[in-house]
Amino acid sequence: MPTPDARPRLCLVTPAFADANNGNWQTAQRWARLLAPGWRVRLAREWPDGEPADALLALHARRSAASVAAWAEAHPDRPLVLALTGTDLYRDIATDAAAQRSLALAHRLIVLQARAPLTVPERWRDKCRVVFPSGTAWRTLPKTDRHLRVVVLGHLRAEKAPEVVFEAARALAPGEGIRIDHIGAALEPAWAEAARATAAACPHYRWLGGLPHVAARRRLQRAHLLLHPSAMEGGAHAVMEAVHSGTPVLASRVDGNVGMLGDAYAGYFPPGDVPALVARLRQLRQEMAAPRGALAALQAQCGERAALFRPDTEQARLIDCLAGWP
Repeated sequence: MPTPDARPRLCLVTPAFADANNGNWQTAQRWARLLAPGWRVRLAREWPDGEPADALLALHARRSAASVAAWAEAHPDRPLVLALTGTDLYRDIATDAAAQRSLALAHRLIVLQARAPLTVPERWRDKCRVVFPSGTAWRTLPKTDRHLRVVVLGHLRAEKAPEVVFEAARALAPGEGIRIDHIGAALEPAWAEAARATAAACPHYRWLGGLPHVAARRRLQRAHLLLHPSAMEGGAHAVMEAVHSGTPVLASRVDGNVGMLGDAYAGYFPPGDVPALVARLRQLRQEMAAPRGALAALQAQCGERAALFRPDTEQARLIDCLAGWP
């Protein structure tokens, strides 16, 4: 007879599944794998889902609010852990009653970067645990010396500020030696139209649309720079993957990016400030071959953050969030 599985049962609620191909889905899939040694994990779009569970881990305060409320009513003494996304932190919990109720009901709150707890209302802040996203290190692939290759990685939506990329591309001349590959599906037709118009006007800009994860990661490995211009960010997988690919980051100075890369990181520009972004891109292009130049300095700083984004670090912090109950 098979040995009974003594691991407790964990329902991981995620509104985003594989068809979304976004950071929330990647988080859910990775957490299921990291927690599997100690838990029988199943993914569900909502709870109840017809199966028993000993604990609930829900992603997204607003979109999973019904699942959180149902679990709290049915199992008030069983673990209820809520992971907060960027839209939760920097939009919904300030105005949405359902999202606020989720924060009140959860026993613990997971956030993905170090500055996120500052956004949580003080009465719930002691519930917060920082769990940085993780990935495996990929070797840095050969990079061209003919131009600065810039990759932007993220679906085209307002939170990711794709208009900043379009405007920067138009401010740069084709002969400046700066080429931009923009990877991500357009979540609204207007973004697709704007990306196509930018590509038509700027031969140094390409919109590649949504790519499979491995293909996108390969382009990131060959790039000199990840450009991450978000207006709102919870803890970007793209930043973590750039660090693990040996590719430095040029990011908007928003809390979600600073919480990943640190206050002292030298690769920020003011959010939405296209002239400042273009000036930094030109500086990095000019110094890209210098061993002690600005690009090399950013790469060294990113390398110092890599240990935060290791799978064993993330796994230990996740286990801690579900341990020692109550």
